[in-house]
Amino acid sequence: MQPLSPASLHILLALAAEDRHGYAIMQEVERESGGRYKLGPGTLYDNLQKLMAAGLVREGPKPARDDDPRRRYYRLTAAGRRALAAEIGRLDALVKRGHAILQLGEEAS
Repeated sequence: MQPLSPASLHILLALAAEDRHGYAIMQEVERESGGRYKLGPGTLYDNLQKLMAAGLVREGPKPARDDDPRRRYYRLTAAGRRALAAEIGRLDALVKRGHAILQLGEEAS
């Protein structure tokens, strides 16, 4: 599998804990990144379409009757959860390798 784009990674992370509508995804991404990463609506919905086409995300049911009927909720699929886990593993290995390289560089100094 190809590495996920930063936007896709953040979207999948935002959906890992619970179903969310688009604006809630944008808010969660900003919150989880400490404000360092922000998704605009165009980036969000373009990436959601790609993730849905890839079978990683699907539309979920609306959680409440009194919710805005125009809101669409999104849910991580089992394939999306596997893709997220694989990407986290890939990034973890990369970070560990980076730390090891830096440690070797410090020892040589």
